[in-house]
Amino acid sequence: MIRKGMILFMVIGLMVANAGAAGTGHPQLKAFSAPEQGMARFVIVLPDHGRKGERDLRVEIIAGKTMQTDGVNLFHLGSAIEPRTLTGWGYTYYEVTGSSAVLSTRMAPPKGAPDVSQFVTTSPLHLAYNSRLPLVVYAPRGYEIRYRIWRADDTIGRAEKG
Repeated sequence: MIRKGMILFMVIGLMVANAGAAGTGHPQLKAFSAPEQGMARFVIVLPDHGRKGERDLRVEIIAGKTMQTDGVNLFHLGSAIEPRTLTGWGYTYYEVTGSSAVLSTRMAPPKGAPDVSQFVTTSPLHLAYNSRLPLVVYAPRGYEIRYRIWRADDTIGRAEKG
């Protein structure tokens, strides 16, 4: 039986794979250098929603690794996603930097509990949506880059004075 989470994971995987393939032909991609030794370049090309439609959208970039965990503790990578400016162009690209050490809580799992495959991440980065330029992320080999699109609700609340 396939679960909802598994279907969502497959859909996100297909979106990332298609975005990467579509990104290789993007005209602005020529400005970005090939990855350095030990790094990989990931490209996300966002669909155009028009200038007004993109105002209410945000992109969350998530860097991480799929690894075996105990399924009980919370795991987190010590690295971060940092913005950089492409010299001479003014474009922004992103680089996963810092330690790839795995941090975790230290709860004892039940005896005999099986290990589970889990996507362990760094802190995500939230950006304004912009379909005119590709999002380029350089990450150490072994990392995966995933993303989510966030959409604002049509309802805007009003705060009370107090």
